Amino acid sequence: MGTVYVNQDDAFIGKTDERLTVKADKQQILDIPLLKIEGVVIFGRATISPAAVIELLERKIPMSFMTRAGRFLGRLEPELSKNIFVRRSQWAAAGETPKAIHIVQAFVRGKLKNYRSSLMRHLRDYPDLNLQKEVDALEQAIASIVNHQVIGSIRGVEGHGSAVYWRVFPSLIRTDKFTFSTRNRRPPTDPVNALLSFGYSLLRHDIQGALNVVGFDPYLGYLHTERYGRASLALDLMEEFRPLVVDAMVLSALNRKEIVPQDFVSEPLSKAISLSDGARRKFLTLYEEKKQSKFTHPVMGRKCTYQEAFEIQARLLAKYLMDETDKYPPLVLK
Repeated sequence: MGTVYVNQDDAFIGKTDERLTVKADKQQILDIPLLKIEGVVIFGRATISPAAVIELLERKIPMSFMTRAGRFLGRLEPELSKNIFVRRSQWAAAGETPKAIHIVQAFVRGKLKNYRSSLMRHLRDYPDLNLQKEVDALEQAIASIVNHQVIGSIRGVEGHGSAVYWRVFPSLIRTDKFTFSTRNRRPPTDPVNALLSFGYSLLRHDIQGALNVVGFDPYLGYLHTERYGRASLALDLMEEFRPLVVDAMVLSALNRKEIVPQDFVSEPLSKAISLSDGARRKFLTLYEEKKQSKFTHPVMGRKCTYQEAFEIQARLLAKYLMDETDKYPPLVLK
């Protein structure tokens, strides 16, 4: 099952024996063994019983709370892993240390390589696209990473590479029903940005859960600066997964017309765009299917799902920080 998404304001989440139940309009809409649940995401104002909360915490199943539009509000999660050695190594590497610089280089390299792979894949699928200039620019940015030994400078490479990618992102949308001009958020003001922001919120929930399982402090990052209340390490590890999971899923949903313009609603005052209730359920299904799709992990050499890869990458990061390996290999797929 993976993650349970509760999408109705009047829903009641309860516990019966070893099962999680969800009821709405006096009808049971979900009944699932707790053993199969890896996380719970609640949209809007659903109610959850104290017994269910306690059971989820005892089973180390995190809960994230989001607005109806998909904006992340907060998270209730179990006690941190008892592996203090991971957190000690994480904190020891903080700042402009050789390990932090290596990790930031790896995160940025992974993200930009996956951006490049996405553009090259679209070039193969759509010969009419003219993306070679951007592919070359990304290759140059990737090659230059090793020459930057200051984290702020590496962030500049990431910013340049991302600007190249988003500049041609509109051409990857192969339908005339949607347009995209630039990345915007807080709030997103067009359907494509609404889908991207929603997907990234879901990805953050999953990545942060994987970091907690391994024993990290998700609030101490390396690429993203420390800020009160910001899970910087979760945002760091998300970078290599953004193009692989969310961007790929959003482009597929748009190009296959699984999401259509009628699926969106606009907030009158803020002009924020979000998915309608029915379309949100559709998007959540697509996201869960993407998470459970399998590929061969280039380091582990075996088949795994993206859901499993979140934890695999977190464990590879822990091994590097604890001197069990000599580098951190980001997840890069062709």
